[in-house]
Amino acid sequence: MRHTITAIIILIALIAASFGLFSSGDTPRQTTSADAGKLIFAASFPDLQGVPQPLAQWRGKVVVLNFWAPWCPPCLKEMPGFIELQRKYGERGLIFVGLALDSKESVQNYVRDNAINYPILLGQDAAAELSNAIGNSQGGLPFSTIIDRQGNVVAARVGALDEKRLEALIVPLL
Repeated sequence: MRHTITAIIILIALIAASFGLFSSGDTPRQTTSADAGKLIFAASFPDLQGVPQPLAQWRGKVVVLNFWAPWCPPCLKEMPGFIELQRKYGERGLIFVGLALDSKESVQNYVRDNAINYPILLGQDAAAELSNAIGNSQGGLPFSTIIDRQGNVVAARVGALDEKRLEALIVPLL
């Protein structure tokens, strides 16, 4: 059953990609939504050990909340840039948070095999609902939001983020 669901999700992702939902356009969709920030910081998701992690623990930092899955090629393509930017700017108040939409086992395997240096949480359906509520109406992956220190979503994007463009958005917020 789980393999069938995964196959259906992959098929939907491929169809969505063919319609341009995973575009790599030059500019992220800009928004200024305090309401989206409130929804984000009201949520809590388990980490890989099953311990609930409230997103509010990162309030006051510049947060890049990334909705992703191990089966999503554009998601995996952007992660090395996230790792580098977390290394480079973490001490200045930047935190990437990966919110995975897949099984615990698949996510753990991916995290174990890659040097991810930021928190990874397990979201499943609740993460998909949050993603939709904060602007990802088409449900595409990856979906990322940038949240400033005041808790406002200042940018959101469906599709892989380029490291240099993302850095240009983040640095002024630090």
